[in-house]
Amino acid sequence: MIKFGTDGWRGLIARDFTFENLSIVALATARYINKNLNDKRPVVVIGYDTRFLSRQFAEEVAMIMAWQGIIVHLTRDISSTPQISFHTKSKSATLGVVITASHNPAVYSGYKIKGNFGGPATPEQIDEIETYVRRIESRVPQFKHKSLEHYIEEKQIRIFDAKESYVRGLKKKIDFNAIKKANHKVLYDPMHGAGIDFMKNLIDNFDEIHGDYNPSFGEIDHPEPIAECLYELIDRMKQGGYDIAFATDGDADRIGAVDHLGNFVDSHKIFMIFLKYLYENKGRKGKVVKTVSLTSMVDAYCEVNEIELVQTPVGFKHIAKEMINGKVLIGGEESGGIGMSLHIPERDGHFNAMFLLEIMAVRNMSLKELCDELDEEFGQHRYHRRDIRVTEKEKKEIIAACKKRPNEIGRFKVESMDTTDGFKFFFEGGGWLLIRASGTEPLFRFYAEFDSMSKVNELLDEGIALR
Repeated sequence: MIKFGTDGWRGLIARDFTFENLSIVALATARYINKNLNDKRPVVVIGYDTRFLSRQFAEEVAMIMAWQGIIVHLTRDISSTPQISFHTKSKSATLGVVITASHNPAVYSGYKIKGNFGGPATPEQIDEIETYVRRIESRVPQFKHKSLEHYIEEKQIRIFDAKESYVRGLKKKIDFNAIKKANHKVLYDPMHGAGIDFMKNLIDNFDEIHGDYNPSFGEIDHPEPIAECLYELIDRMKQGGYDIAFATDGDADRIGAVDHLGNFVDSHKIFMIFLKYLYENKGRKGKVVKTVSLTSMVDAYCEVNEIELVQTPVGFKHIAKEMINGKVLIGGEESGGIGMSLHIPERDGHFNAMFLLEIMAVRNMSLKELCDELDEEFGQHRYHRRDIRVTEKEKKEIIAACKKRPNEIGRFKVESMDTTDGFKFFFEGGGWLLIRASGTEPLFRFYAEFDSMSKVNELLDEGIALR
């Protein structure tokens, strides 16, 4: 069954993610678009990442959309997800589509849908498109679209450059003069993803690794900007010569960072650095939105400063919905996706990398100093996540054990539990453990935060063993 998860529909290439299934999803999206026109001309923006057959998949979607009477803006070459979100909004398109499986391994492809507001389609939009998918699956139609060349000649499909105006937009929102003056030396890792050959559009003083086109991602297991996947970037930083390193995931909407000493800086700290700068330096106001998996430092900061805090399930689509429905200062999730009021309601790895460089320049502080400042203000918050493949029997046992609301997990006394998304246990001393099934891959995720890494790892061990 074709099923949308936390962030779009994903499947194994040639097994689940086939041209036939893709055609069904594209037709369902087209029917949704044509039903919700509101007397406007139907327009869709389509882009694609570096994965195997991504361009061909995108062209197939474009032809089906054109066949259904929709004007298609198809990117000339590889594009990031934030670029498609940006153009969906700037071109007043009905929807955007990105062929990407984000951070999943190379054997996956995927289909992300973007709303006309410039962010992930809302859960309600996805539900309606899935309804069309179910109808089409029950009686698959004949696909009688014409060739790509025909639709291009008829200007039904219009090829465009996704980078140029997107870069201009970024340069209006970020203090590039401060960045240029500080002249920090940057090491960048696009992880063979959609960020390849892009950083040159933003800064001059940088070097790049894993910047060649490689649909298999080379030695990288999966293009996710977390410490386990960034060993080469971290090793290079430990050798010295750079002020900061950035990594973006397969579709360049998530960010990871490494300080000048080679310490990986997780998105919990990046989010807090952004929040403090927006509120204290830029004087910006608004709600703060976080997924259930994000650091408790956010809760503490919002409570002290009397900022409204909204918590959502995992998935940026929930954050985007809050951003378009009300004044939100910043919203983010554990996996490196952060959006803010300065930009579109979307995660954007390149925007966030430049914003972090701006903060370092304006505050005249290194990334390590910014992180040390968080420890001084909130106490030590250490975090880790483990992704575990479990059997169906083990999965049921773990869920059953969580539902019993244990009073203790290992030696840690449980104070309360949150079931917003999965099972989140809070412990004496301020730590927490979240156990939930992934919405993008067939595995369980175990997240933990405490005041030392030894406690974090002990808590993760106990959580994984929970039965």
